[in-house]
Amino acid sequence: MPATSPKTEDVSVLAEALRGPLLRVSRKLRQEAQKVGLSAQDAIILGYVRKNPGAGVSELADFEQVSRPTMSSHVKRLEAAGWLRRAEHANDGRRSGLTLTAAGLRKIETLQRHRNDWLAARLVRLSPAERERLTEAAAPLLRLVSLDA
Repeated sequence: MPATSPKTEDVSVLAEALRGPLLRVSRKLRQEAQKVGLSAQDAIILGYVRKNPGAGVSELADFEQVSRPTMSSHVKRLEAAGWLRRAEHANDGRRSGLTLTAAGLRKIETLQRHRNDWLAARLVRLSPAERERLTEAAAPLLRLVSLDA
C-alpha cells in the first residue's frame, strides 16, 4: 500500500468530518423549504431567477446540470403555479427569459426568512466562539462549492 503524506491524510480526515454535517444541514434546509410548499428544486430555480432575471431554460439547465427538457418541465410547473413568467429577451425576439411574478417573489422571500429563522434559532444556542468559527468557515465553504464551476 502506498504511503500517504500527512497532508493527504489531513484532507481525507477533514473531508470525512465535514461530509456528514454538511449533508445533515443541507437536508434540514430542504425540509424547511418543503414546509413553505417548495421542493428543493423549486427553491433553487426561483432563487436563481431572482438573482438572474431574464435567464432562460437552457441557462437554468446548465446551472443545475440537468437536461433542457427536464428543466423545461420544472419551469412549466412553476409557471402554472404562478411563480414564474416568460418575458421576451431584450436582444433576441426568438428567445424568452424568465422572471419571478409577485407571487414567486413572495414565495422565495418567505422561504429565505423561514430558513434564516430556522438557522438563527440554532446558531443562538452555540457559544460565541463556535459562531466565530462558523463565520470564519463561511467563505472557504462557499469557495469549496464554487471550485467545480
